[in-house]
Amino acid sequence: MSFDFDATVVGAGAVGLACGRALAKRGLSVLVLEREPHIGQGVSSRNSEVIHGGLYYPTGSLKARYCVAGRRLLYAFLDSHKVDYRRCGKLVVATDEAEVARIETIFDLATANEVENLEHLTGPQARALEPGLNAHAAILSPESGVFDSHGYMLALQGEIEDAGGSVVVSTPFERAEPLPGGGFTITAGGEGGAVLTTRLLVTAPGLGAQDVAARIEGYPADRIPSGHFGKGVYFRLTGKAPFERLIYPPPIPGALGTHYRKDLGGQAVFGPDLVYVETEDYSVDPARAAEFERYIRRFWPGLPDGALTPDYAGIRPKLHGPGETQPDFQLRGRDDHGIPGLVALFGIESPGLTSSLAIGEAVADLLDHD
Repeated sequence: MSFDFDATVVGAGAVGLACGRALAKRGLSVLVLEREPHIGQGVSSRNSEVIHGGLYYPTGSLKARYCVAGRRLLYAFLDSHKVDYRRCGKLVVATDEAEVARIETIFDLATANEVENLEHLTGPQARALEPGLNAHAAILSPESGVFDSHGYMLALQGEIEDAGGSVVVSTPFERAEPLPGGGFTITAGGEGGAVLTTRLLVTAPGLGAQDVAARIEGYPADRIPSGHFGKGVYFRLTGKAPFERLIYPPPIPGALGTHYRKDLGGQAVFGPDLVYVETEDYSVDPARAAEFERYIRRFWPGLPDGALTPDYAGIRPKLHGPGETQPDFQLRGRDDHGIPGLVALFGIESPGLTSSLAIGEAVADLLDHD
């Protein structure tokens, strides 16, 4: 039978758009559905805009593989599309003797993950690079950076549309039904609501991953992983940014922890922390500044009193709750759920933005072999 589209992607964040681009590059007609009025309004617009080197993830995991491969693809993409970025490098800092073993473990893991150009630094060497930093020792990852994530997503949208595809906003996915001979009927809502057919279906809706999977007829409920909302808030510094490079203390359980970045506008931002929440609450409590100040002074003792102002919050689609081991990305194809032509993505949190181009290629490969 003929279909309205070869492939439909649910979710126009960075990962959904990267999947749409990868499929469009292979000559498929692509539709991307987004419930919000603009692309990238969910997880993709509420993060640190950091390009991760790939230091922290278990060797051989999807996170490790896609972060390193995605970073290499991402820099080339940003160059070719003239999207703003700064390859500023990252210092992973041991603020005292007790943290040295932890950053040594990170160095060994990053080396096994084939992260390039890593360096051990003594405290004096780190302080020579970043005066004012409290560092007993550090790891330098020069491949890390910051970038314009919205400009990146606009470039992805442009490639999809240049290939004849469509990115349709304000059009929430309502349900999908597999067709007897393959493919799907999709019902979309909103003002542009419609019923359409597609040969292939990719779900990449971030925080809505579990809900969207449950709206696909025949998707086994026991194959939908539990989801958790991991909220992180950010504070901005009033005054001159103290460091040029990203500054990361050792990770906290379940996340990379509160770190420092100088954004593309030249301002200093600190965050995120991690608190589990039940709803999409993006408020930032100004009283959290005191806790942030205590944490930041471990690596920047010179933080002035009262210099932090509430900025924004993000929520990450976690597959683990408090105290649980952080799992890998999940790209679930027919072998997992039994439905041909469908790839469902779950738990695409950090480093999903850095990994997005590699995830897109992996999804296209899965569908090629379905």
